[in-house]
Amino acid sequence: MILDQIPKIRHISSNNFFLLAGPCAIEGKEMAMQIAERIVEVTEKLQIPFIFKGSFKKANRSRIDSFTGIGDEKALQILKEVGDHFNIPTVTDVHEVGDTLLASKYVDVLQIPAFLVRQTDLVVAAAKTGKVINLKKGQFMSPEAMHHAVKKVMDSGNNQVMITDRGTMFGYQDMLVDFRGIPIMQQYAPTILDITHSLQQPNQASGITGGRPELIETIAKAGIAVGVDGLFLETHFDPSIAKSDGANMLNLTYLEDLLTKLVAIRKTINQF
Repeated sequence: MILDQIPKIRHISSNNFFLLAGPCAIEGKEMAMQIAERIVEVTEKLQIPFIFKGSFKKANRSRIDSFTGIGDEKALQILKEVGDHFNIPTVTDVHEVGDTLLASKYVDVLQIPAFLVRQTDLVVAAAKTGKVINLKKGQFMSPEAMHHAVKKVMDSGNNQVMITDRGTMFGYQDMLVDFRGIPIMQQYAPTILDITHSLQQPNQASGITGGRPELIETIAKAGIAVGVDGLFLETHFDPSIAKSDGANMLNLTYLEDLLTKLVAIRKTINQF
């Protein structure tokens, strides 16, 4: 089981879905600690295995003046401090081969962004760190194509791999989730549904990505109903001031209510 390979993760025996959650980007230590503390409170109460998520830098931006980070090692150190303080695993995304060794010193899971999941050198370098690898399905890729990305990790000597579906491009400025892809990708690796990025509305004329956060609960319920292994979501205590992806984030205030409903659905599904 993939969760067995992730240090510090708890509640594996709960038979719940697992959760990757946190802010889009690390904006500072105080905000990261504040968000992590609340997610830990909720996931401990509901016995949900939890991995704290935060990007140490944002490399894929539409505009040159978009926020990209507070400094690589500074943000990575904050991720490590979050993990150590709350005794939880952490995940961050890597964009270049050189990022993989650096980030692996600070976090437990390395994530390959959707736009980069076909980049062989990056996938192989991440795999060779020995960390658990989370491959985000390209917005332009079929579920079946993810078999090859998974095989790259395994052929590099690392069987610790999972897939995250973050939606598929639908026209120029919208995304959709094809739930038929979940059981297909589960044949290759444990599969997670990203319920916030799949509601993005990219390529806006302003150069700032839009979103449909009011549909987060709808997508999440559907994902649990079809049997995803885990969920991925970005959350912030005030998405309106988040420096990245605020338009599709879940307000932290609503997290407990959402997860409580999802746990109830999971328990019902497990009876069949």
